[in-house]
Order: sequence, then C-alpha cells, then structure tokens
Amino acid sequence: MTSHTGRLYALALALLVFFLTWSAIAAAPWKPTSATSDPRLAALAARELRIRHESVVVARIVKHRWAVYRIELRKRQGQIAAAKRAVASTAAAPSVRVVSLPPLTITRTS
Repeated sequence: MTSHTGRLYALALALLVFFLTWSAIAAAPWKPTSATSDPRLAALAARELRIRHESVVVARIVKHRWAVYRIELRKRQGQIAAAKRAVASTAAAPSVRVVSLPPLTITRTS
C-alpha cells in the first residue's frame, strides 16, 4: 500500500469499525433490560419507593412541628414583653443604701 489514498481509506475504515464496535459495547445488548429479572433490583426499587414515602411523611411532620414552634414562640415572646411592661410600670427600683459595719472578726498579733 504505497498510495496515500489507500492509506486514508484504510484509516477511515479502521475508525469506522472502532466507533461501531465502541457503540455496540456501550449499548450492552446482553444485559437484561427489566428490573424484575433480578430480585435485588426489584428489592432496591421497592426500598426506594418506601424511602420516598417516608421522606414525605417526615417533611410533613417537620413542617407541622415548625408551625407549632412558631406559635409557641410568639406566645412566649408576648409573655416576656408583658412582663417587661409590668416591671416598667411598677415603681422605680429601690435605691441602694451603703452601710458601714464593723468587721466580724478581730485579729490581734502577739
């Protein structure tokens, strides 16, 4: 094969065969296509459905708990504000008195 065109045709044919083989292997026609043929895949699909359902239930519970928490928080904040208003409305705090007392113990050196 001394002609350049023959070499180009051979290279093109080799690339075509390479890519056709690649696509045939990537398609994997020998693998089973149904998930029911393998019991592990069927169990995995059932587990996925169960986990999805549980996640929806958990999300609903969390949403309800947050709503209850927000209601209780607003109620508690109202109680704190009412207590602060009650303290502010009462008489002023008593003034501090400073008292000098004698020491409790007397120590003497010998």
